[in-house]
Amino acid sequence: MTTVRLPLFPLNSVLFPGLVLPLNVFEERYRAMMRDLLKTPEDESRRFAVVAIRDGHEVAPSARGLPDRTAVTERGPAAGFGDDPARTFHGVGCVADAATIRERADGTFEVLATGTTRVKLLSVDASGPFLTAELQELPEEPGDEAGALAEGVLRAFRQYQKRLAGARERSLATGADLPDDPSVVSYLVAAAMMLDVPSKQRLLQAPDTASRLRDELTVLRAETAIIRSLPSLPAADLTRAPTSLN
Repeated sequence: MTTVRLPLFPLNSVLFPGLVLPLNVFEERYRAMMRDLLKTPEDESRRFAVVAIRDGHEVAPSARGLPDRTAVTERGPAAGFGDDPARTFHGVGCVADAATIRERADGTFEVLATGTTRVKLLSVDASGPFLTAELQELPEEPGDEAGALAEGVLRAFRQYQKRLAGARERSLATGADLPDDPSVVSYLVAAAMMLDVPSKQRLLQAPDTASRLRDELTVLRAETAIIRSLPSLPAADLTRAPTSLN
């Protein structure tokens, strides 16, 4: 069992291997993380782990205000994640490799990273300036008939794109090359579909590529049928996510 200890960056979203992750880092705990990562030589990987938040706040409350003017300001690496942060996060995440970490004049950071490897969350340490975690690397097994399933998913995904573009009264860009590697297909489609965090999380932690592709094929067919019957699409981000006061 291969384990690794890395800085932990919880988000209200799911990162998949191969997908690009842009970050605007402004909280002190994550700024400390980026300053620490910058100590890594440029010719070495600057890695941290991303996990989706199950129950908690991506940004910690920083001042009293609406709706509760008496709320206590939370500080520290585990702010917003309760007494046991490990229970607040989903159990499978993704390692991110930061290709760019750029500090702005105000001390915030602009970060561009790419998902690399799935990991299982074993434990969380909140004793330092930012969260760290012990993680177990998860291999990507192909499963049975992954190649054939990938072909079916790509066909269904193209239909889904067409229906989605039509429901939004937008034109669909054509000519884009789609991958043929089954695992890459499975992650690309999982990231591109309009799904909530729990649904994307289930796809991330599928036991193998074939299982993920089978689930995606079911979802794509169902979503395409729903879109076909609707004259327009609801504002998914507003109906599936809590309202922000920012």
